[in-house]
Amino acid sequence: MNYPKYLRLCLFAGLLFFLSCSSDEEPRPSTLSISPVESLVGGEGEVFSISITSNSSWQANTNSSWIGISQMSGFGNAEIEITIDPNENPDSREGTVRFSVEGLVKNLRIVQQEATAVIPDYFIPEDPTGMRDISSLELVKEMRNGWNVGNSLEAIGGETAWGNPKITKDLIDKVKAAGFNAVRIPVAWSKFKNEENYEIDPAWMDRVTEVVDYVVANEMYAIINMHWDGGWMIPTYDHQEEVKNRMSKMWLQIALNFRDYDDHLLFAGTNEVMVEGDYGPPTSEYANVQNSYNQAFVDIVRSTGGRNAFRNLVVQTFNANIDYGLNTFSMPEDSTTDRLVLEVHYYDPYQFTLENSEEVTQWGKDADNPEKTAGWADENYTDGQFQKMKTNFIDKGIPVIVGEYGAVSKKASGHHSYRKYYMEYVSRSMKSRGIIPFYWDMGFDGDYGLALFDRATGAQLYPDLIRAIVDDN
Repeated sequence: MNYPKYLRLCLFAGLLFFLSCSSDEEPRPSTLSISPVESLVGGEGEVFSISITSNSSWQANTNSSWIGISQMSGFGNAEIEITIDPNENPDSREGTVRFSVEGLVKNLRIVQQEATAVIPDYFIPEDPTGMRDISSLELVKEMRNGWNVGNSLEAIGGETAWGNPKITKDLIDKVKAAGFNAVRIPVAWSKFKNEENYEIDPAWMDRVTEVVDYVVANEMYAIINMHWDGGWMIPTYDHQEEVKNRMSKMWLQIALNFRDYDDHLLFAGTNEVMVEGDYGPPTSEYANVQNSYNQAFVDIVRSTGGRNAFRNLVVQTFNANIDYGLNTFSMPEDSTTDRLVLEVHYYDPYQFTLENSEEVTQWGKDADNPEKTAGWADENYTDGQFQKMKTNFIDKGIPVIVGEYGAVSKKASGHHSYRKYYMEYVSRSMKSRGIIPFYWDMGFDGDYGLALFDRATGAQLYPDLIRAIVDDN
């Protein structure tokens, strides 16, 4: 078909117009970029901005609950805020914010550092003055022979409430002269000025300080602990937080009061933690809670800084039992290396050492009446128990003290010789394995008493027993 020339020109022009219109309506490709693409954030948290460049509708999302996004969607270019919560965990963490448009994804990687330590108001910088650069194992070796001033500062009702006179410098001097160079000072700290917040009476703090000074001024080692004190340190989940709160508040006051003392003073966190009346192996609950008390003690003392950053701290096994220690004890984490000491107690066999009875009055190889022995815990057993502590702790760099041991006086004829042999053998068995013994002297002499010294005069009541303990055999 032939069209007129002018008509052909019109058709050609229309085609060009159509093609140009069709080209303008083609979709443009989407674009997306973000800046920055990675952010390192401190443990205290922060808010920062991120720039989005796009020609399309975009969306933002994250699966991390600790990351906040000020704007979850938008169109085109934008600037939004990213909010990072404080990290309360001991480890760093990582999260992602995902930006997307149709066909494109850009990720913002966020790395947050571990929790930022909050420095308490009472903290002072670490001070090594007077704290020798020696391990706890080396320091404990210097103790040699230890003695307990028992049933005095831990007496419920006051220092003299359990029948002992007040502790004097003369008594401590005579204990040193007898061959002891370390004194364990059991303390009941629940003598409060304000019971609601566990504020210790300043007069009581001063009295304990006075007794500590008798010891350290004499170039002896002193160990102060948190003793029975009515038995409030119960190792159950129901009591755990309450006990940790109470002991932390009390140990904070103690640690601050004694912070300037040199390394002749040691702190011991607890004493024979157990559920009253339950002397069997601890349940996992009991063991876990008791271990947490050891950790709380270490943490609060270290938080005070100064010389306490380097002080040797004593922690116990469950109920201060050797076998329970092997099976359930966990060494606390410590910010200071080689400054922890493990404590156990030894009163085996109970029928000979502590039972107020004349039924068992003989012990050891020279016993001539089997009916008068406990039938267990002889010399081989004793050596085996202390060897366990050497193998599992001392040989691994953890020093061990036996914070209490002893044998009561009984009326039976010939008993004293067995008692002397017991003290001599058990003391030698400990020391030969690097374990430091602390004799439990509760101040009472007589039937079923454990006193070695007259508390009023400092006189030696049983010089032969004292020699059996302190002499190197």
